[in-house]
Amino acid sequence: MSFRLAAYAVCVEDGRVLLARHVPPTGESSWTLPGGRVEHGEDPFDAVIREVAEETGCDAVVERLLGVDSRVIPAATARAGVEHQNVGIFYRVRIAGGRMRPEPNGEVAESVWTPIPEVACLRRSSLVDVGLDLAQTVPATGHVAPVPVGGLIQH
Repeated sequence: MSFRLAAYAVCVEDGRVLLARHVPPTGESSWTLPGGRVEHGEDPFDAVIREVAEETGCDAVVERLLGVDSRVIPAATARAGVEHQNVGIFYRVRIAGGRMRPEPNGEVAESVWTPIPEVACLRRSSLVDVGLDLAQTVPATGHVAPVPVGGLIQH
């Protein structure tokens, strides 16, 4: 089994959420939250700020820790073809500056403010639903129920 620790930004403002359109080298594009892998020795708090800057061009300020999500992606649907565990740390952030742009030499083609009701109509990572659920409920445990994958919701 492969393993990845990642940090994700949940930025909600005026009924909209900041989403990034991920375009992998192969396969269909999908929407996700800005964020990604925590580098060796890096603090996840710093990683989420770095990832937002890299992927969107914006300066993020962390407001609070929202929670942690752990999911196992079956080998049949995992990118590398082996079972994969992703542990995601979700932070509520606000954008304090910068200018939105595509990720240079990366897989994020664009970032957009999306009205929350429109999210349900998008092909998206389950991370979007987890992040929005954490932001809306702010559970004391920092944990929400697993999001079912299928249809427009992907791993």
